[in-house]
Amino acid sequence: MTQTSKVDASVGARNRAIILAAAEKAFAYQGFRGTSVQQVADLAGLPKTNVLYYFKTKQDLYIAVLSQTLSLWNSRFDMATEHDDPAETLAAYIAEKMELSRTHPMASKIFAMEIINGAPNLDNYFNDAHNKWMEGRVAIINTWIEQNKMRPIDPHFLLYNIWASTQHYADFSTQITRLRGSKMKKADFAEATNHLVTITLTGCGLDVPEKYKIDSL
Repeated sequence: MTQTSKVDASVGARNRAIILAAAEKAFAYQGFRGTSVQQVADLAGLPKTNVLYYFKTKQDLYIAVLSQTLSLWNSRFDMATEHDDPAETLAAYIAEKMELSRTHPMASKIFAMEIINGAPNLDNYFNDAHNKWMEGRVAIINTWIEQNKMRPIDPHFLLYNIWASTQHYADFSTQITRLRGSKMKKADFAEATNHLVTITLTGCGLDVPEKYKIDSL
């Protein structure tokens, strides 16, 4: 690769990142229908033609934002095996999900709105990949149960509960802020994570790892 092509690739990557960040903000607050390519361009501080150079349509841009969100949600739990400690694995998964709710709340809101609207922009590939992921994680949890490592809890309900609890801090952040009277800070998220880990693992009959134990208990 020549020096010029390296510079072009760097500029392209930077522009794509700027555009996706702007699109994430626009889609989170205005939804797919309420957002225009011009609005994204204005937020990105780039001409509309530049946005369309990297993303041919608003649909392409929206799919790119959704794909980026799903990539962000990849975690160590994806690689979990039957030999892993369920307490450590589930606690780490909850902590990762909580950290993403803190650092990428808009991405979570976009995905939530997509699902609420019937997931019209998520194709069969997503459905197949999502189902395979779910089947794989359910199988691991069931193996832990068969090995008497944890209480016999339905893995589907366990995962739904983790998603609902962790993503709540992103999707309903406005409600939380109004109820608390102030926006949650990093330390607040850490405290909430420890409580959520404790509640979830206790329900599974698991010991809470030392790093997630609540100081007052």
